[in-house]
Amino acid sequence: MSLKPTTKTKENPFTKRREPLGFMLWLGVAGSSLLFTSIFIIFLVRMHKEIGHLIVLPDMFWLSTLVILFSSITLHEANLAFVNERFLHYRVFLGITLLLGITFILLQAGGWAEMINSGVFNNANTSAGFIYLLTGLHLIHIAAGVIYLLHLFRKAIKNRSYVDSFVYSVNPPNRLRIKLLTRYWHFTGALWLVVFLFIIIIY
Repeated sequence: MSLKPTTKTKENPFTKRREPLGFMLWLGVAGSSLLFTSIFIIFLVRMHKEIGHLIVLPDMFWLSTLVILFSSITLHEANLAFVNERFLHYRVFLGITLLLGITFILLQAGGWAEMINSGVFNNANTSAGFIYLLTGLHLIHIAAGVIYLLHLFRKAIKNRSYVDSFVYSVNPPNRLRIKLLTRYWHFTGALWLVVFLFIIIIY
């Protein structure tokens, strides 16, 4: 009696089933990255026409950078607390992240107001226009994240008891939501760093 060796079939990475929401998030990240990369390239191609139009970023933009970096840490801690069933810590860190996200938006708006008052946007030039476009597009990404953070925070406050929090946490879709939001928020933080460094280096 001969025994034939069993062969394991390897799953094709291009055809294997993926989680739809996670795949949609990666598509969105790829699309946003392509959009910002295109803007960077367009600006670099046209930059030689705008030599001399140097712009100093307001201090609020520097402060907002620290805020968005710290918010990534707090949301990471919220995600860990949620997975480890430390629901009080989850609510606290989620609330802090929400406040930091709102603070980032306010600081960015304050930076815009300061540049407008200083007359940066009075003269129509490519340099000022690209700053407005880059920071504005990024702010839309942050605003979307803040809206979803607010939704999750309301859910967390609603399920204050341990039993309600536990039932909510063991639901796979709920675990997936906080995990995907954390990935998205880290992406927006990294995206702002790229935008911020690009503006500093170029200007």
